[in-house]
Amino acid sequence: MMHSEALVSTPLARRYLGQLCKHFEHRLDVTYTATDGMIRFPAGICRVEALEDQLVLRAEAEDAERLAQVQDVTQRHLLRFAFRDAPAIEWCPLRD
Repeated sequence: MMHSEALVSTPLARRYLGQLCKHFEHRLDVTYTATDGMIRFPAGICRVEALEDQLVLRAEAEDAERLAQVQDVTQRHLLRFAFRDAPAIEWCPLRD
């Protein structure tokens, strides 16, 4: 498995977590609470955690191509919800 992480600085972390999870739950297997969530995409999984001033995105997939798909769809949707803030989202690979 391949893993990556993006730390997104925002005071609206809980709001964005809820928006992401609610948006995808209509089509995908999604579980979430007020502070964390998991979205199961066909290509892999994105785990979302809302901290006080930070949204943590953790993607995982079987290979680099699928990992890039999970990162891309998560990032595009987050940027759509956070268009006023336009947060910086930079994915970093994680080592096992």
